[in-house]
Amino acid sequence: MAHCGTHCHMQVAIRERKSDRLVARVSRKDKELFERAAALEGRSMGAFVVSHVRAAAAKVVQGRETIHLNQQESRRFIKALLAPARPPTKRFKEALRLHRETVTER
Repeated sequence: MAHCGTHCHMQVAIRERKSDRLVARVSRKDKELFERAAALEGRSMGAFVVSHVRAAAAKVVQGRETIHLNQQESRRFIKALLAPARPPTKRFKEALRLHRETVTER
């Protein structure tokens, strides 16, 4: 949302070129359900599916990429970040060696 002044909010639509395709096989019942729902929202089935899949995908990504900490957990996290680094353990050194030998960067 763009902000203009004290109380004015307006939606700014950014049009992205749609050049990629997404194809999915669905059952007849699912297709009928999607068509009914799209009609109830006054959208094409493509617009309906893209809109709802985008929202679901954003929710999944946010849920997996966001860490929620309570006050105690937050303090422990900050304390760990600010603590001096400990010397690496034997297991850590071995894991690092294996990683360097087996993982290639793109």
